[in-house]
Amino acid sequence: MEQKKLGKLHDIKETTSNAVEIIRRIGSPEIQVTLNKVKETATIVNEMMQSLKTPEMLQNIENFRMISENMNDASTKIQNTMQQLKDTGLVEESTDLIKFAKGKLNSFSGDITAGQNLHDVSTATKDMLISINYLVNELKVTVASTKNSKTIRNIKETFIEASDIYKKAIPQAS
Repeated sequence: MEQKKLGKLHDIKETTSNAVEIIRRIGSPEIQVTLNKVKETATIVNEMMQSLKTPEMLQNIENFRMISENMNDASTKIQNTMQQLKDTGLVEESTDLIKFAKGKLNSFSGDITAGQNLHDVSTATKDMLISINYLVNELKVTVASTKNSKTIRNIKETFIEASDIYKKAIPQAS
């Protein structure tokens, strides 16, 4: 029992000694500088947290959340639109028709007297323009959900350019 008391007394003495050493170190200039920096940092963080709670900042945070959701929705709609376009096959058909028309035009190599080839090109171009028209109509319906007017404008410009190419090719046929 006596030994237990001595052990406890020794532990208390050691703990007290350690506490005195800690207090002495806390009083040192280096620790005081560090503690002051921690205090300044805590003050700045507290001020930042208070500014985040203002109505304006809360509204800004809500706006950012809504923008993020809208971007995610738009991305999903665009992916769905792209998949629908792939599923319809109109893009591939139009590409094939354009390649065919280019091939026919290149096959002339300056021989305008090849009336049958010119007629084939004219027919292929008409088919291509009809396909492009169907594609434009399909894109208008599909893109309407995303309200992406730039896409529709680009499609219309493409259709107009294809029409101009056809109109330029027709005078050669007559």
